[in-house]
Amino acid sequence: MNKLLLLAFFTILLSTAAATQPPPSPSPAVPDDGKEYLDAHNKARAAVGVTPLHWNFQLAKATSLLVRFQRDRENCRFANLTSGKYGGNQMWASQEVVTPTKVVENWVAEKAYYNYANNSCATNHRCGVYTQVVWRNTAEVGCALATCSADQATLAICFYNPPGNVIGESPY
Repeated sequence: MNKLLLLAFFTILLSTAAATQPPPSPSPAVPDDGKEYLDAHNKARAAVGVTPLHWNFQLAKATSLLVRFQRDRENCRFANLTSGKYGGNQMWASQEVVTPTKVVENWVAEKAYYNYANNSCATNHRCGVYTQVVWRNTAEVGCALATCSADQATLAICFYNPPGNVIGESPY
């Protein structure tokens, strides 16, 4: 009988303690443009059988800062992405409406030149932005774009963690 009473006491104590704990704070919602970037990336990734990416708010903030710097201080020129700790893709488009989906579709279009069998790209073509999109070990992405007011060009940048395009490795 004492064991049953003791068990009831601990059950009440635990449920009271749980009730006084604040609920976990919800994760911030992925913004609409972030969802659009994710959907486009994950569609390409699903086509080659790799796991979907997740939105990373820190990467998105870093790309937002960089794309605005490039717009405001560098005349919308491409950024130097070679020295960062993340993988990166960027796209520049002139005088057209650019959406996150169009950005990723532009990168994925390089798939037509990629040869999986020998992990190479067709002569006179580049495939690195495509292979970064579908890199099997990449788990997170964050992206941003900015429109340059002078010529209505658009610059888009995505960062990937961990980075892809490891020399000698196949993307998937």
